Amino acid sequence: MVGVYLDRFVTPRILLIGGCLFSMAAAVSAASLESAKEWLIKGEYERCLKASRQALSEQGRYSEEWGILLGRALLRLGRYQEAEEAALEGVRHRPGSLRLRWLAFRAGRRNGSPQKAKSHLKQIYYSYRQRAWAYQDSPDLVAFGRALLELGVDPKIVLEQILEKAHEKDQKYRGTYLAAGRLALEKHDYKLAAEWYQKGLKHFPKDPDLLWGVARAYKPSDRAKMMSSLKAALKVNPSHAPSYLLMADHLIDSESYDAALEKVKQALKTNPDHPKAWAYRAVMAHLKSKPAKEARFREKALAFWETNPEVDYLIGFKLSQKYRFREGAEYQRLALEKDPDYLPAKIQLAQDLLRLGKEDQGWALAKEVREADQYNVRAYNLLTLKDKLESFTTLTNRHFVLRMEPKEAALYGDRALELLGKARDRLAEKYGVDLKERTVVEIFPEQKDFGVRTFGMPDNPGYLGVCFGDVITMNSPASQTANPRNWEAVLWHEFCHVITLNRTRNKMPRWLSEGISVFEEKQADSTWGQSMTPQYRRMILNGELTPIQDLSAAFLAPKSGRHLQFAYYEASLVVEFLVREFGLKTLKDVLTELGEGREVYAALADHTVPLKPLEERFESYAKEKARELGSGFNWKKPGGAILDGSDPAWEALSPNNYWVLRRKAERLIGEEKWKRAKKPLKRLIEGFSEGSQPLAAVYRRLARVHRELGESEAEYQVLKKLAACDSEAIEAYRRLMKLASERGDWEVVAQTAGRYLAVSPLRSLPFRYQAEAQEALGHPRQAMGAYRKRLKLSPTDPAAIHFRLARLMQQTDTPGVKRQVLKTLEHAPRFRKAHAMLLDQVSGSNQTEAVKEDGRLKQSPQE
Repeated sequence: MVGVYLDRFVTPRILLIGGCLFSMAAAVSAASLESAKEWLIKGEYERCLKASRQALSEQGRYSEEWGILLGRALLRLGRYQEAEEAALEGVRHRPGSLRLRWLAFRAGRRNGSPQKAKSHLKQIYYSYRQRAWAYQDSPDLVAFGRALLELGVDPKIVLEQILEKAHEKDQKYRGTYLAAGRLALEKHDYKLAAEWYQKGLKHFPKDPDLLWGVARAYKPSDRAKMMSSLKAALKVNPSHAPSYLLMADHLIDSESYDAALEKVKQALKTNPDHPKAWAYRAVMAHLKSKPAKEARFREKALAFWETNPEVDYLIGFKLSQKYRFREGAEYQRLALEKDPDYLPAKIQLAQDLLRLGKEDQGWALAKEVREADQYNVRAYNLLTLKDKLESFTTLTNRHFVLRMEPKEAALYGDRALELLGKARDRLAEKYGVDLKERTVVEIFPEQKDFGVRTFGMPDNPGYLGVCFGDVITMNSPASQTANPRNWEAVLWHEFCHVITLNRTRNKMPRWLSEGISVFEEKQADSTWGQSMTPQYRRMILNGELTPIQDLSAAFLAPKSGRHLQFAYYEASLVVEFLVREFGLKTLKDVLTELGEGREVYAALADHTVPLKPLEERFESYAKEKARELGSGFNWKKPGGAILDGSDPAWEALSPNNYWVLRRKAERLIGEEKWKRAKKPLKRLIEGFSEGSQPLAAVYRRLARVHRELGESEAEYQVLKKLAACDSEAIEAYRRLMKLASERGDWEVVAQTAGRYLAVSPLRSLPFRYQAEAQEALGHPRQAMGAYRKRLKLSPTDPAAIHFRLARLMQQTDTPGVKRQVLKTLEHAPRFRKAHAMLLDQVSGSNQTEAVKEDGRLKQSPQE
């Protein structure tokens, strides 16, 4: 009792007497601690380590803050055994510390003791349950929340009930932002992740971990922002391994493997045993077909924690991004062997299997992930998509499985299958490819569904279609109402990827894959693909060509949409150059060697010339092509005053300056001076060779001028030329069909209706003109097909269409005439011709029955 009495009353007096001294010591300690924390943030890990050890040895009582700082510094340096020992020492002194327990879990796992490490998670949970009131500050709440995530608690519950509570209690605790951001990243909720990290940066604008988080959140959508954040992080902390590794990841995506290797080496300088760094080295070794190095680097990645599923997951994920889905899937299986409950590997394997056409297995895995984690966005998206796909119509033949929304399948599914058949026949023979599997094609009317099927998320970064090898996903015309594209050209392009990916076993750089597909578009139809434009001419002659070895990177982070399109064009121009200079056989031989694991530039050098002279020759070829465009024009772009016509000197330049002629025509049309606009427009037409891409815009303007002047025949002739050089001019097609129909030029009507349907097959108008043209040309069965499709588009005159169908069916002895007549009368009960046809049908039916009866009577005596 005396002891209790002294403890309650004497100790406070001692504290009061020594109050001044105690406060001074605390202040000194706090200042040193803050300095050490700053060193950790700035990457001065050894300095932080030394300060932490010194503080722990000098203080009479164990300091939780210094102990945590020590453990974090050791982890950053990759000294996992020491980190675990330091954390366990802290737990021995402070067994009730949630933060030290969390540190012990992290360090123990990294040091290869995952099961032992899990005991700390359970202790965190039990400690909180028993004394929740004692763990209500933000650091403890965050440690508790992170432990719950590892124990498999619903992430949404952790975020809303634990991490948001921690944020409310102390908005200046950085750990909350880091934990919440990482949770969102792991669930692929990149928007939420960016929000959390950016909130943190408001309080800690120079925190490299938060800057890394912003960069990671923007990686799928904005590579420029990602790189900007990473550079900012490395400016603060030049030893920040996560930032170097994210840069390496980006460079691998860009196929800049040497630069990626340098970033990985930078990370390894800080942490020589960083598992992700060695995993990236394994990825690059695989991509360079060096299996021995791949195995050695993977072994290094697993050196401390042999059952770490993240290593194989990361390797497989990067390989799948390179379209090596089979190899990627094998690595995900290895990850799941180490940890059957590792959901990132399971959902990635699900997507890999779906891309490989192994749908039953893929959907089953996605369902498992969804059941295990209700917050998994990718699993939710995939299973929602599965429900939609089950409502699709499936069209099949010997070579293809085509899935489409039912109405779209009825309108142009047959046309899509026919086009795919033509592409297969032509391209498989041309490139010597024997396709063993049926190609699966899925066409989505909503971009978000295409995004989920293709990327796992509803966001679509501008893609019209994607090919995985034997599976193609594509946006349908329904998703492109604002700016419709020629879906036939897109489908041909994607099927060409099927051919080249099969020939190379998915081992080809992006620039070559895209280049061949765009090149083959042009071979199939001169109006498809990419062509030289005035803008491309300027870019080429101004030195904006990307070196061939860097061309894949141009697709990943273009400066603008135009630069992305230029990357496609340049890639196709490289392929055109290779075929013209060295022959198609050379290109096919290169593809064969890629499939055998050869590096592309080594293969090109063996079959053509070394890379440097190859690039020089290509640059000369591209510049020659650029100069050929409108070679008779003066291409020097005048200043603004001359160009806008306010300077009289522009008239002197107008006879042969492209820019002045174009501006002059635009200005005269704007002023409705139709006759005067003809002269510059015709001069522009004379300056380009037939089929040149810029002619489409000129023809469009000239057709309008003729129309405004009432010059119908001249307009008609210009529209025919426009239709022949522009594969997406649906407004011109509409006008041309009308004029051709009025002239009875049914061949032009049928051809133009076909061009219209290649862009927009979901409108009634082209089917109307197609039906009328086929009927006039004496092709009743083609006409019937067009009329039937028109009926599916809620036409304003269904009675007339049913009657025409009935008449054509009657002419061709096609069953069902009576049904079409009844449908006609259902919509127009007073339609006299339909009544007459119905009577004729009934009368004919009665006569037929009478003949049959008469025949039976005549046969009776003989029987």
